[in-house]
Amino acid sequence: MADDEADDARRVIELLSEAECLELLGAGGLGRLVYNGRYGPTALPIVYKIDEGSIVLGTWDPVLFDEDLRTGISEAEYQVAVEADQIDVEAREGWIVLAQGAAHHLDTEAERAPFTDAGLEPWIEGVSAHYIRVNPTRIWGNRTRKA
Repeated sequence: MADDEADDARRVIELLSEAECLELLGAGGLGRLVYNGRYGPTALPIVYKIDEGSIVLGTWDPVLFDEDLRTGISEAEYQVAVEADQIDVEAREGWIVLAQGAAHHLDTEAERAPFTDAGLEPWIEGVSAHYIRVNPTRIWGNRTRKA
């Protein structure tokens, strides 16, 4: 057996509980917002924070999200997925979390206020911030590690 094959044989995939997934997401960071947009499946980078069990996203293009993620119907919100991961390619280890739920735009100043200085701001000066809250209805994750 080659060294690479022996190394691969010592790895396992473990399913993560919802609590473990939220714990991994707890530090916040960079992830992807995944949804079915007007041009088909779309995955865009976002920064996120966990807030009382929901995921608050900072996005960089409010026009795009307004066109693709608003129904125009009060209380009717698009279903989206938020994906985040941390992977060490060389070690072939890491984790992935996928949370699915409704995308609620934080439109009022009162809704946005707690997140204005929370590290969710756009990285490019002059681009306006847009925040979306996702209340997960399903959270799934796994971790690949050495056995």
